[in-house]
Amino acid sequence: MRWAAAHGGYDPRSAPPLVRGWLRMSYEMGAALARIGVRSPNAVTVLGLLLSAAVPLTVAVPGGTGWAFAGAVLVLLSAIADTVDGVLAVVTGRATRLGQVYDSAADRIAEACWLVALVILGGPAWLAAGCCGVMWLHEYVRARATVAGMTDIGTVTVAERPTRVLITIFGLLAIAGAGAAGRWEEQTVLAVLVAMAVLTVAGFVQLIAAVRRALS
Repeated sequence: MRWAAAHGGYDPRSAPPLVRGWLRMSYEMGAALARIGVRSPNAVTVLGLLLSAAVPLTVAVPGGTGWAFAGAVLVLLSAIADTVDGVLAVVTGRATRLGQVYDSAADRIAEACWLVALVILGGPAWLAAGCCGVMWLHEYVRARATVAGMTDIGTVTVAERPTRVLITIFGLLAIAGAGAAGRWEEQTVLAVLVAMAVLTVAGFVQLIAAVRRALS
């Protein structure tokens, strides 16, 4: 199917029910946009990137932990846009290799924006930078392995982009809750980044093992 071809051969029909539901919702939204005349997947990609760029700006407002809830909403909307752009590309027949490059680059910048927001909220910059580096390395290794002959995505790791999105959303909600309670704010931010770090490292190890099996 065309969606699978644009996503490394991953067949959404084999996904868990929650993922299938998310993709079904995204398909309906993308189809609706196509029906009302929206024909540019890249415009939706840019919208998602702008929403992510607004996250650190939002939490930088004085009393930032109070704005963390708004940041979580922005991350959710950005994630929706990130899925809908691919659906729109397939529905309108405008899926291109260049569009996939733009989409991937926008994803990496968006993730960096989310981590910057966590630093603004009080998280250690070195830990956020480490998470960002491993996330980007995860995607780089997969891309290079595909060029080297790996015929699919290798494996679905515990640190795929949907996982990063969920950690960020629920992390920001937890930070907002801590801010409202007036306690454990910095500890909550640290816990979110530690959880992100553990999962990204574990996912990277999973991917390396899959790449070794595929290319050895």
